[in-house]
Amino acid sequence: MSQVPRRRGRLLLALATAGVLALTGCTGTSSQVDTASYDKIPEASSSHVDGGVVTIALTPGLTPNYIYPFPPAEAGGTVIGYDLMWRALYRTSLEGEPFDEATSLAEAPVVSDDGHTATITLKDYTWSNGKPVTADDVVFSFDLLKAAIADSPANWSFYTPGQFPDGVTATAADARTLTLTFETPYNPSYLVSLLQLLYVMPSADWSIAETGGPVLDFRDPANATAIYHYLTAQSSDQSTFATNPLWQVVNGPYRLSAFEPTTGSFSLTPNEEYAGPGDSTIERVDFKAFTSAAAIYNQYEAGTLTVGRLDASYASKIDDLKKKGYNVYGAPSPARFDGLVLNFANTVDNFDKVIAQLYIRQALQHSIDQAGYIKSRGIHSGTATENYSTGGLNSAYPPEFGDEATYPFDPKAAEKLLTDHGWKVDAEKGATCVKPGTGDDECGEGIPEGQKITFTIASANEPAYVGARDLAFVSQLKKLGIEAKIVTKSLNYMYENYGNSYAPDNADEWAMQDFGAFVQTAYPTSNNAFNTGGSFNLGSYSNPEADALIEASTFGSDPTALSAEVTMLSKDLPVLFFPTPDNLIVWKDTLSGPPSTFRSLLKFVYSPEQWYFTEKQ
Repeated sequence: MSQVPRRRGRLLLALATAGVLALTGCTGTSSQVDTASYDKIPEASSSHVDGGVVTIALTPGLTPNYIYPFPPAEAGGTVIGYDLMWRALYRTSLEGEPFDEATSLAEAPVVSDDGHTATITLKDYTWSNGKPVTADDVVFSFDLLKAAIADSPANWSFYTPGQFPDGVTATAADARTLTLTFETPYNPSYLVSLLQLLYVMPSADWSIAETGGPVLDFRDPANATAIYHYLTAQSSDQSTFATNPLWQVVNGPYRLSAFEPTTGSFSLTPNEEYAGPGDSTIERVDFKAFTSAAAIYNQYEAGTLTVGRLDASYASKIDDLKKKGYNVYGAPSPARFDGLVLNFANTVDNFDKVIAQLYIRQALQHSIDQAGYIKSRGIHSGTATENYSTGGLNSAYPPEFGDEATYPFDPKAAEKLLTDHGWKVDAEKGATCVKPGTGDDECGEGIPEGQKITFTIASANEPAYVGARDLAFVSQLKKLGIEAKIVTKSLNYMYENYGNSYAPDNADEWAMQDFGAFVQTAYPTSNNAFNTGGSFNLGSYSNPEADALIEASTFGSDPTALSAEVTMLSKDLPVLFFPTPDNLIVWKDTLSGPPSTFRSLLKFVYSPEQWYFTEKQ
């Protein structure tokens, strides 16, 4: 996600069908939320007072634990406020543009006709110590990224062998001009999305291999490796995040002033040298960690939170929040899809052999009642939209089937797929393979006679709709004789432990996992997520046709290539599709700023340097 990072005690839920239906509300559709109550953002206020503290709620179960801007897979979790302290070359836009021009460090790349060269002009930004941000800083960041993956491919969460930064060379033509050369040209739209991951670091201050040591020539690969080892070692000491002078040299609008290692809460104060839009009149920004959506809602009730998200289970409280002095805005996050990740390498009960059969995956998708989940007051209460594609909703690269469901909710179709392929379906005794073999009417390769369909789903403990939809899915599967067991985990635990691309030893611990959303860039290719060997290919999905289509969308120039990729993957089901929830954003009505900065919260892009209070706090 764009795509997403490394994955996630052990709480086994005993599932009774009646209990599931009571929890999810799938038998009734009352308490529907009127989406018109949250579909508008107020215009920026003309009233403006200086000062005040903005308190922002962090996502429960996903707290920062790393500070160096390029996290290794083993770090898990998230990098602390890096988008606010260190800016990438290009910053994500939610306004339908390839990137946000106003807050990016560079002008749009100029790509040569043959695609082998990109020339990039940097804007006039400075570091917090007054030094200019230069093309050498970008080359430094690029060379350290290369040193990291040369040391180990696991040293950058977004790395796929043979792809960026492999085959790419960065040079500084002058202080403001960066040249990238490519052995293999990238699709220009995809290139911009890659450069949204290239965070720019201060070469003049970080080119050292020991505290107080001499400045080294980072262009020497041995020096780059030594510098990388030093910086990442410093980043492992959470107790010094706010005091280490290294981390005070920033080019973004804020610098770190406090960090609590035990909770992950942290505070930012303005970088007075920041040259981007916004005048940083906010005195301080506090990011506060929470253990649950309920704890966050309680703080809204108390009026102590300034900005945060609202779990769908509290959507009926929107009017109450407005009366308490909050704005609420909601919409599906662009380039997002919610998928139940399938583990094609899990060998427990021959799950790898079972899930390899497309008809099985089709039957499972036919068992997901997207419309029912949306209506259910226990899941979405109307605050979601059906989606059946890896491209997400309202994409500029739609699948050929449009918004139609490839495999709509249809329990009879699901049962027929099983019985037509050699299974006896019995809700009490279980679905059993009675006709093994590889024929069209047989169970499939590697599936023995007597095989049952049984597996474990790892389900994130937050947000609440994740567990609710998983329970509803398990309840429906039981009617087919499919036994699924849910194990609830924290997001941090899932990110750290459940991904075959970085934690292959845990492959047999989970057969499916639901951690919420895949959030991608404006160019929503599934490169890294569903290509063979991709860095975020959590479930070891592998299909030569998918590899070829992803290759075409990533490196080719055909404008229809991405739509072809999205169409194929959405039909082949490397994941099972759930509805796309509306992200519900909450902020005090005394906080104002450009509407785009609140819309960007849909993708966790924060711009508090452009916010201000309309009343004295």
